[in-house]
Amino acid sequence: MKVYRSIQDLPKIKNAIVTQGTFDGVHAAHKVIINRLKELAQHNGGETVVITFDPHPRLVIYPNDKSLKLLHTLDEKIEALDKAGIDHLVIIPFTKEFSKLSSSQFIRDIIVHQIGTKILVIGYNHRFGNNREGSFEHLKKYSPLYGFEVVEISEQEVDEVAVSSTKIRKSLEAGDIITANKYLGKNYQIQGTVLHGKKLGRTIGFPTANIHVSDKNKLIPNDGVYAVHILVNNKKYNGMLNSGYRPTVDGVNYSIEVHLFDFNEDIYNQFITIQYVDKIREEIKFDSLDSLKNQLEKDKLRATQIILAQA
Repeated sequence: MKVYRSIQDLPKIKNAIVTQGTFDGVHAAHKVIINRLKELAQHNGGETVVITFDPHPRLVIYPNDKSLKLLHTLDEKIEALDKAGIDHLVIIPFTKEFSKLSSSQFIRDIIVHQIGTKILVIGYNHRFGNNREGSFEHLKKYSPLYGFEVVEISEQEVDEVAVSSTKIRKSLEAGDIITANKYLGKNYQIQGTVLHGKKLGRTIGFPTANIHVSDKNKLIPNDGVYAVHILVNNKKYNGMLNSGYRPTVDGVNYSIEVHLFDFNEDIYNQFITIQYVDKIREEIKFDSLDSLKNQLEKDKLRATQIILAQA
């Protein structure tokens, strides 16, 4: 997949089959659109083009609203779309100025003049342009004028529930990893750098790697203990993660700590990936470190059972 950080960098493409959107999470409903895009490209001897935006439009339009957390960092989105088999990815820098572009200007300047779109594929509820004025009906009105075809994807359901990035976010915020992973079609993941901590875990036989997630907009599932996979130097390990305020030993500072099973290497300052499998329990304050250690033994057993059951 070729990646372009500006629409001006995209070369002329014969029979461009295009879709556009935020594609946060590249989840099951997104993949329906992507698969249709690929089918149309194959049928028309064309190439697939995905237009997306960075940062997420809501972060620009509502800068004081800190409630939106994202399923994907930009790098994760690029990787997911690459794996989905897209030919060209155009990342348009989203600014306040760009947000004022009307839907008709977007169609004329981007879809037609810059890309030369042959077929535009959109989801059933897709909106675009200033104040989200653009719609399928709007596109149908302009498409004969500019000579491109519009294909609308009907509402997609998974177990009779429409999949959306919002529903996945809500599942993760509730600690419902199973539902989130089902909608995503893969394990939800976070990535971060291993930093030095207080090393208290070593004293009770559970050394942990303290993870710093640099992207402040990345969604972290709600506090608690989770069964996870950890990718270190392209090798996968099993483990368990705790996110929260460690009420037994701290109770003040938020942290994300992961204990890797059968692992004894120095990974400080390394960038690692954590994939969530399922939630084990909520965070609990224990009366002593011995009580905490006993619970961690139970957590490790439970995490192992969860991971083996889903292998």
